[in-house]
Amino acid sequence: MAGVTDAPFRQLCLKHGAGLASSEMVTSDTRLWSSSKTRTRLIQTPNSHAPSSVQIAGSNPQMLAEAAKLAVHHGAQIIDINMGCPAKKVCKKLAGSALLQNEQLVSDILAAVVSSVKVPVTLKTRTGWDTDNRNGKRIARIAEDNGIQALAIHGRTRACRFNGNAEYDTIAEIVDSVAIPVIANGDIDSPQKAQQVLVHTGATAVMIGRPALGNPWVFEHTEHYLNTGKLCANVKIQQVQKTLAWHLKELTVFYGETKGVRIARKHARWYTQHLAGSQLFLQHFNTLNTIQSQLEAVNDFFERPATHEENAA
Repeated sequence: MAGVTDAPFRQLCLKHGAGLASSEMVTSDTRLWSSSKTRTRLIQTPNSHAPSSVQIAGSNPQMLAEAAKLAVHHGAQIIDINMGCPAKKVCKKLAGSALLQNEQLVSDILAAVVSSVKVPVTLKTRTGWDTDNRNGKRIARIAEDNGIQALAIHGRTRACRFNGNAEYDTIAEIVDSVAIPVIANGDIDSPQKAQQVLVHTGATAVMIGRPALGNPWVFEHTEHYLNTGKLCANVKIQQVQKTLAWHLKELTVFYGETKGVRIARKHARWYTQHLAGSQLFLQHFNTLNTIQSQLEAVNDFFERPATHEENAA
């Protein structure tokens, strides 16, 4: 979720019930940490009920260990290692899910990072390299043997990327093979689906990614359903308007107006994509270059009677 789960977005998700929100993935090459992009990714969410988790990626054990130590120096209370990203630009550097092809290197990386810091280290990974090589269970045991405190498993292989449907049988096998907590991930887009996946896999928790885009309420709705068996009412249109306006302002504060208004465009699309008239609204919104004009456009859009014909999920 690099480019999306910045500090304002994480703050919003935590406010609406997420138990943990990791930073965007940062490179293990600390020589690049002076760039503005990496500096903003390392900024933690203040006054949060959840510990600060920083996700690192790379393929060199010592570089990852140094990155972990520096992240802790910047305030990280959890180090999360990414071995799940399927992006070509990550995998061609033998990082992310590309590491699943080399189990010895996985072990070397995990041992180096765990021994370098005193905070918990977690691992985000996938079920395997491809459907003929689902080695997620072996990776999980390697992780546990090297002191990893929790696993998040996406129910697809590297080769699957985000295509097709996530499968949860492998996650269930991983849960049965290790004693550490396992967090199930992939296609969990509703409270009912979260419960189904928890029952099917026996996982400790679920991780929600893309379904939270424009819908931070998915976390509190899921928690409520898991605790009570009852669904929450749809989010009122006024709440969508209020939250979108808050998010736009926070992006401007965090990035500055020039960059903030550009980043706001994709978030506006996610918040409004299911609402009547959103296409025309977004065509206009994407031409705006000031936060004030964006806020005015949002108010105009949400105050039109036609917008109220559909509510958020």
